[in-house]
Amino acid sequence: MPPGAGTSRGVQVPLPCRRWHNAFMNHRFQCRCGTLQAEISHPERAMRAVCYCGDCQAYAHLLGEPQRVLDPQGGTDVVATHARYVMFTSDTQALACLSLSPRGLLRWYARCCGTPIANTPRNWKLPYVGLVHTCLRQPEPLERSFPEVQVRVNRKGAKGRVPRAGHLGGMARFGGLALRLVASRLGGGYDKTPFFDRNGVPVAEAVVAPRADVEAARRAARA
Repeated sequence: MPPGAGTSRGVQVPLPCRRWHNAFMNHRFQCRCGTLQAEISHPERAMRAVCYCGDCQAYAHLLGEPQRVLDPQGGTDVVATHARYVMFTSDTQALACLSLSPRGLLRWYARCCGTPIANTPRNWKLPYVGLVHTCLRQPEPLERSFPEVQVRVNRKGAKGRVPRAGHLGGMARFGGLALRLVASRLGGGYDKTPFFDRNGVPVAEAVVAPRADVEAARRAARA
């Protein structure tokens, strides 16, 4: 097989063509046990980032398995996109919602196995969703649709030095995502979301974690 070529149904496909093909395929994802299943459309419009903020680190500890979520520097790998591009293909009874404070982000996870799924603002009129890598790696590899980290944010919260990331392509994609979110807020397209009902109410009860538990998780993250 020539270098840079792949096979698809017995036919050799050049690597650039494979990348173009992957960019326009939906990316399927699920929780670890497979009870909760979904997919992302238009992966070419999403952006992959790593966040090192204290809240994301505390959340990983609060769920009980930070080693599955955080990298060695305490970062959480997420794919940011418009909520309308996310569609659940299974029953959503296993979808649960947690927040670290009464005004904090809504952090969605699978109650069946504790897999972090996504983060969204409380205000559904800002239709941003940050999908956590823990659900994006099965049944298909994360790198198939989102090959590289484009931005690293809240770097001051990292434990030690972190790799550099961020280039003109990544910033352009961030700008495009921001414009789409603003346009949806102004134009009413924010209501196409699987995380809120037609009245803007979360589809699962948003439970605020006990303050003592959150503080314990923050201490564990700083240790």
